[in-house]
Amino acid sequence: MKIGDRVRIKVSLRVYHHPQHRQEGIDIQGMEGEIVNIVQDPEGRPISPNYPYEVKLADRFSVHLGADELELIS
Repeated sequence: MKIGDRVRIKVSLRVYHHPQHRQEGIDIQGMEGEIVNIVQDPEGRPISPNYPYEVKLADRFSVHLGADELELIS
């Protein structure tokens, strides 16, 4: 996967930082978005983040996910 790819969340995952659902949370399974960043090596030092893919799902809503939680949309 690379920056700009369209993806879909394939696992049931409840998040609590969605702007409209902060109190009760929201399950984002099935939502679609775009990969906007891949955390790999900030400041030239290699790292191995648990959730390297930053996916923008809405205007003010993005999440960090792992490759096993995403599927590419062609």
